[in-house]
Amino acid sequence: MTSLTSRTDLLEHVDDEQPAATAARTGLLRFARMTGSSIAGRDAGPWVTDFLNAAYYRRPADERDVDDLRLGFCVLTTYWYGKAHQHRLHVTDLPAFHRAFGKDRLSADGSGRGTLDRAQLLAGAERLIGPWFADAYADPARRAWGIAFETVAARAAYDPSCRLHLARLGELTPEQAPAAELVWRTYPPVAMPSADAVVAALTAPETWPDYASEIGRFTPLRPGGLDGQTFEIEVAAGTDAGWPVFTRGYVTVTALVTPADPDAVTAWFAALEAGLAGAGSDQPRALPEGATPLVGFDLTTHQGHFMGAGHNRLFLYTHEGRAFVCAAGTWDPMPWPLAQAYRVAGQDAQHAFWGEGGVVAQSMLHQLALAL
Repeated sequence: MTSLTSRTDLLEHVDDEQPAATAARTGLLRFARMTGSSIAGRDAGPWVTDFLNAAYYRRPADERDVDDLRLGFCVLTTYWYGKAHQHRLHVTDLPAFHRAFGKDRLSADGSGRGTLDRAQLLAGAERLIGPWFADAYADPARRAWGIAFETVAARAAYDPSCRLHLARLGELTPEQAPAAELVWRTYPPVAMPSADAVVAALTAPETWPDYASEIGRFTPLRPGGLDGQTFEIEVAAGTDAGWPVFTRGYVTVTALVTPADPDAVTAWFAALEAGLAGAGSDQPRALPEGATPLVGFDLTTHQGHFMGAGHNRLFLYTHEGRAFVCAAGTWDPMPWPLAQAYRVAGQDAQHAFWGEGGVVAQSMLHQLALAL
């Protein structure tokens, strides 16, 4: 039952006379400072983390399904929206979750480890939220923004800006360093079933929570489509040890090019290739020889992002009859404390999230490919 709070409390006892330990402590504390989700107050951190541990992270590896984690998040988010969506979850909400899920976690015929399998998650959610929840979760027409809605009309009436109000969004922070000092990173392309399916999925941001991985998720915070959309990113580090530490950041789509404007597509990809080929970049080309670029967009950070100032890009192309999605990021050099936080608690998760290493459960792009 390790929570964000208990994890950071343990770090307070690291010996400050040991430089390596101090760096690790500082890194994790800085990573954890923008804790968890905008819908959960700090006092909810321990029980929210414990619930997600039960739903996924503490289950044996061969009994995990990433959609069970998405289900766990959906239970939390649907409960929040139905209860009081102008406010965050707090420790006062714990008794309701205990009444709904506690018996299954402790039952002799259950897991016996304090965990919850899928059937128990759905049964508990129906006790907590309503008998319609399981059917609604399984119905794309009643599931969006990471929430299950009782009716299609309720889904259509949802205003995602209610969560934006809780986010307290800071200013945009694109990279500002000279070109020669910028940090570039490209990630391996991930094959997709079809280009049309990718376009349909990515341009419907309300579906992005359906592609969440075990280490990260994007939740849209504004009405409308992809252009100008703002996302809350929730990232988990330490998942391999079953001790997830959650933090969040915000990005906004500040540029979007599609085949509707071929000149814009050409210019966007040319700028990307020029940056990768420029001073300070040792990364490969964005597109393989002979590829056809289709869609690209920029995700620019907001103040307080766990990677500092910069922006990431997602782009879609076809090559030799197949469709691929790839990510490439550009960042200002991180100040030493932030760099330590990222190295200790975020770097591996960031790389895996965008597909490096090919761990399907950890990569949003692989989860997108599976969903399509």
